[in-house]
Amino acid sequence: MKLRYKILFIAVALIGLSSCKDFLDEVPDTRVYLVNLDQLQKLLVTGYTDTNYALVGELSSDNVIDNNSPSDDGMRYHLGFYDQYDEQVYRWEDVDLNITDSDSPSGVWNGCYGAIACANAVLQKALEFEETGMIGEEPMTASDQERLHAIMGEAYMIRAYHHFILAQMFCMPYRGESISATLPGIPYATEPETTLDPKYDRGTLLETYQKIEADLKLGLQYVTETFYEVPKYHFNIASSNAFAARFYLMKREYDKVVEYATAAFKGNDPATMLNDGWWQENFYYISDIGRYFTSVERQANFQLFTSYSTWWRRFLGYRFTCNRDAKRGTLQGPGPSWKDCKWKNSVTKETFAMMPCFNGVCGSAGGSEYGVYFAGTCFEQFEYTDKIAGIGYCHEIRPEFTVEETLLMRAEANLFLGNIEDAFQDLYIWNEEHLSPNESDRYNHYELTHDQILSFYSYYDDPNRKDPGYNIVLKFHLDEVCPSDKYHLTNEIEPYLQCVQHFRRIQMVHMGSRWFDIKRFGFTIKHKYGISDEYTLDVLDPRYAIQIPNEVIGAGLEPNSR
Repeated sequence: MKLRYKILFIAVALIGLSSCKDFLDEVPDTRVYLVNLDQLQKLLVTGYTDTNYALVGELSSDNVIDNNSPSDDGMRYHLGFYDQYDEQVYRWEDVDLNITDSDSPSGVWNGCYGAIACANAVLQKALEFEETGMIGEEPMTASDQERLHAIMGEAYMIRAYHHFILAQMFCMPYRGESISATLPGIPYATEPETTLDPKYDRGTLLETYQKIEADLKLGLQYVTETFYEVPKYHFNIASSNAFAARFYLMKREYDKVVEYATAAFKGNDPATMLNDGWWQENFYYISDIGRYFTSVERQANFQLFTSYSTWWRRFLGYRFTCNRDAKRGTLQGPGPSWKDCKWKNSVTKETFAMMPCFNGVCGSAGGSEYGVYFAGTCFEQFEYTDKIAGIGYCHEIRPEFTVEETLLMRAEANLFLGNIEDAFQDLYIWNEEHLSPNESDRYNHYELTHDQILSFYSYYDDPNRKDPGYNIVLKFHLDEVCPSDKYHLTNEIEPYLQCVQHFRRIQMVHMGSRWFDIKRFGFTIKHKYGISDEYTLDVLDPRYAIQIPNEVIGAGLEPNSR
């Protein structure tokens, strides 16, 4: 069993054989023979996974609840699950059902290694061109070399990114050099497979991060936007720097986070680059919202990923969804500058605080009794192959790297660098984005201030508060998860860090990255299940590492100890 589901047969060169039979002059198999730059560049189109880690990440996080468990007032439902493995993911169990669809752990694993295989095939041939100075039988020109370096840059970024996602999903969080050197990593593939049954070693988490960093640096050295027809479907300068900021955030190298996050803006004021979809008035269908927020026309989108995914369908009246505390901690809950902005559910008659921008862009199931979703980060875009039969493919477009996330990463890094005012300014910009341009529509939604941050997160951290906490404030164990000699969480910056993680949770809701934040911050979360069961995930719980797929374990790779 191989580590991936895509098998790429790559040949370095054709061996010329003369024959009197015409059929002997034909290629006898379906191998891809890479002989020019056009082929290298076209192959990289398939160098991005078409699977989606959102489902596993969200079901593992506190962004989802079980509708079949009783609410505080005793209300519960009898809803089914969309896929059987949803239950196992929600309960942090090993998925042992041999399901390999694109939303499953197996799908994520296979999709990432399939993308890595493409990158490796391209890099092998590109390095040969580089070494020989020849492309086929023609000497390489200066323009050829420029284009070759751009191809290599994208391939290195693809390889680094997909290994990074695998590490976030299937490994424990990065814990500094000394501890990470004792933790299992994931196999780091750097060459195309050429044997029938290759064997791999996981190595250590430290080695995995070191190899990601090496590829990341090479990618940043070469990546460009010159040769892309639609740069936002590829690793470009902005998204590559945003990825670098995300990588170094996991390592707590905050000076580099600020450096790369700022570089992602390419000299522009991020306040002028934010998504303008919140206050559009021409949306007729929910699908219009999804298309607008995930369009290449939006300046806030640095890079978009397409996937085959049924993740969004979980919101249409199924068991596990964004409801109760999960929706109050994200889409329909209070915040430092909008805690007094009150709304009322016309069906349930419940009154709640909500940032006004989410009014009109959220979908719901069962009159929102079963949960809500934000169409801009998860909506399905269906591709019909036969409209009469009603069959086709479920697509989801992920705004994988955005101005907003990059802004919040820079804010977090500046806190630990002692630049509280700089951090506050980035939080202020994010907050302002969600204000209505019409003053009369602000509904007691105010400009963000230092006092609001300090008072709001102190209030929700108080166990004696009268209002529900909605798990908006959780205890950080960042210094325990990833010890640092240089940086420590202090009482002065903690309210601001609470604000960062809260804004991040809202910004990237339904995308799966909340799970990565739970791991790196060391949050303790609970999942109520059914009538009376409750599962708890404590700091550094071994279940932080999703179990690697059954078929891979069966092929001899070391499983996670959970």
